[in-house]
Amino acid sequence: MDAGTARKRHLMRLPERVVVGDDLLGTVGDEIREVREAKRALVITGPNVGRMFGEVVGRSLRDAGLDHGILIVDSPTKDEARRAAERAREFDVIIGLGGGKPIDVAKYAAHLAGIWFASVPTSAAHDGIASPMASLKDSDAPYSEMMSPPRIVIADIRAISSSPPNLSRSGFGDLLAKVTATKDWRLAKVEVGEYYGEYAAHLALLSAQVVMSNRKLIGRMDEDGIRVLVEALISAGVAAGIAGSSRPCSGSEHLISHALDIISQGKGLHGEKVGISTTIAARLHGMNWRRILRALDDVGAPTSFGQLGIAREEVCRAIVMAPSIRPNRYTILHKVRPDHAQACSLVDELGVA
Repeated sequence: MDAGTARKRHLMRLPERVVVGDDLLGTVGDEIREVREAKRALVITGPNVGRMFGEVVGRSLRDAGLDHGILIVDSPTKDEARRAAERAREFDVIIGLGGGKPIDVAKYAAHLAGIWFASVPTSAAHDGIASPMASLKDSDAPYSEMMSPPRIVIADIRAISSSPPNLSRSGFGDLLAKVTATKDWRLAKVEVGEYYGEYAAHLALLSAQVVMSNRKLIGRMDEDGIRVLVEALISAGVAAGIAGSSRPCSGSEHLISHALDIISQGKGLHGEKVGISTTIAARLHGMNWRRILRALDDVGAPTSFGQLGIAREEVCRAIVMAPSIRPNRYTILHKVRPDHAQACSLVDELGVA
């Protein structure tokens, strides 16, 4: 293989099976059996989701002839994932049941244990449902890392529709980010010669465009709107798998959000911060940032960081810090490099403080 071929090579990581519909939690065992002949399954979930849905999933596994264990995780950390991986060595498959935390822990644990993983989301808070990316809190990097994708995704729309509305609004914000993430990716191709996948970029952008077109439907938080949102989140995750990285889904807007995770720990959901940060990235790209704000408002998502309890000064600092979060991932922030005064001026202009 010559050097040019090596530079252009990337690995696509995609789910084998995706099932979307109503009342699917009671069929998890059968769906897993359709993918492979497993005997034992470890269900990784959170305390609340475990209480709500653990029994129905456990019953479906028993009915399908699968022995199973349950591991409750409280936080998405590497220590939790390592503990889960050690226990998972006794099992054939890991099932991540819940929102981002248990799914990320399950994804990472399955990667460490060398066994396959099923994603069973009960909320639509971010695009990790079907992607090969996992984000864990005590990681050396405050951003998502490449793992293996779920072998199967089972998305029960009725269960997801019963989750708190702010989680779905967070997922909407995470999808809006694709508008600027794909711009940043193309910019990196032009400015520094980075690989750019046209198809993956278009697929991610389509996910954003679809939810923007259906924002009133999603804003009503009924099952039809949630299905559009979930399918778009899955599609965005697949785009990351095709790209072989999070590039089509995560750009300068995510870097601002990651910086806020450091500066303003525990304030706001990931997608809420990403959605608002997308307006900043859009403004720097010369795009219609007001359209982003209107879309957030239409679904009832926060349109300012103040609504999340984050102070103006913290936002200014986060914008300045953001390029250092991933110095090798070129974005509009790496090109512009706003100083503190410029960052504050930008925040004031957009009215997102």
